[in-house]
Amino acid sequence: MLPDSDERALARGFNLRHLTPAFHADPYPVYRALRTHEPVRRMPDGSIFLTRYRDVQAVYRDPKTFSSDKTVEFRPKYGASPLYEHHTTSLVFNDPPLHTRVRKLIAGALTARAIAAMEPGLIRLVDALLDATAERGEIDLIDAFASAIPVEVIGNLLDVPHEEREPLRAWSLAILGALEPVPTEAQLERGNRAVTDFVSYLKGLVAARRRTPGDPQHDVLTRLIQGETDGERLSEAELLQNCIFILNAGHETTTNLIGNGIVTLSEWPDERAALQREPELIASAVEECLRFESSNQLGNRMTTVDTEIGGVAVASGTPVTLCIGAANRDPEQFANPERFDIRREPNRHLAFGFGIHQCAGLSLARLEARIAIGRFVQRFPAYRLSGEPVRGGRVRFRGYAKVPCQVR
Repeated sequence: MLPDSDERALARGFNLRHLTPAFHADPYPVYRALRTHEPVRRMPDGSIFLTRYRDVQAVYRDPKTFSSDKTVEFRPKYGASPLYEHHTTSLVFNDPPLHTRVRKLIAGALTARAIAAMEPGLIRLVDALLDATAERGEIDLIDAFASAIPVEVIGNLLDVPHEEREPLRAWSLAILGALEPVPTEAQLERGNRAVTDFVSYLKGLVAARRRTPGDPQHDVLTRLIQGETDGERLSEAELLQNCIFILNAGHETTTNLIGNGIVTLSEWPDERAALQREPELIASAVEECLRFESSNQLGNRMTTVDTEIGGVAVASGTPVTLCIGAANRDPEQFANPERFDIRREPNRHLAFGFGIHQCAGLSLARLEARIAIGRFVQRFPAYRLSGEPVRGGRVRFRGYAKVPCQVR
């Protein structure tokens, strides 16, 4: 714990547009300083940065005052580009009625019954990956395990042919990488190229599905094509861009959850040993992984009226950043929040958001993590990191690019 004067200086010096390698490696001391001394931090660009649980949750509760629509905010960031078209059309960056229409169509294919039906296939997939890992003895945990699972699951949901799935991860990383607070020119170029290539691919996939529809109870793409909410179908642009959103949203955050979980358990050996002794703790262990190292660290809103947050006046048209990673370690909400505790109860974290924008695929992500992390830990009880993990280098999505791991 830093001295009070050092924490105040850390909070005063924080600028989301100028982050250090040390922050990317471990942002939590900065978040703690902000939460303690400037929980409603006005940034140099006029935006607001929130770190307290109660303030973040209050914003989530009021989608009318705090809009998710990014058509104004993203124009100077992306210009008239494929990235702008994608992010201003996709589910996550829109308000009702578009948000409501698309969410209903997606949620209809992610019922508890449909997700339960995926479990046997998911177990077979994970076990096959574990078998391959056992043969090799040492792997990159991200490339060879964590990222392979959601790509297959979301590919199955949209019924993407197996032989056509190889580019999906690279497209996803490029598009989401351009969401950083200050993307580089290279990130913008990669992101725009990925959206263009992704849309081109999906046009062919959609045309094929129109000719030969799948089962709308299980095939999300067929459901989006055929589905109507209040008598209104999605436009072609809405359909294509929300297919990209589904693949991106279901891919990177779940990859991060699995990778972060296995690494964190290696850093807390008593908790890993407890999970190995009591595998039934896997559900609460996954919730603690979500809280302790939230895959998605930041959310964004825009005020639509003059309002206040945490007693601070905020003018209409002010961008607001919700720091999920900080809120999930708020001592007002979580006892001993810096401790990783797989038995934590209650654990009302905000890793999946809250309110109308709570992640539509949260039950599927939890299932993937329970099976992947639980079976990995039981299969390889003595696994260890065999080199220094490499972080993904981004602040919005917290995960690893590479994790060398030895299993025997």
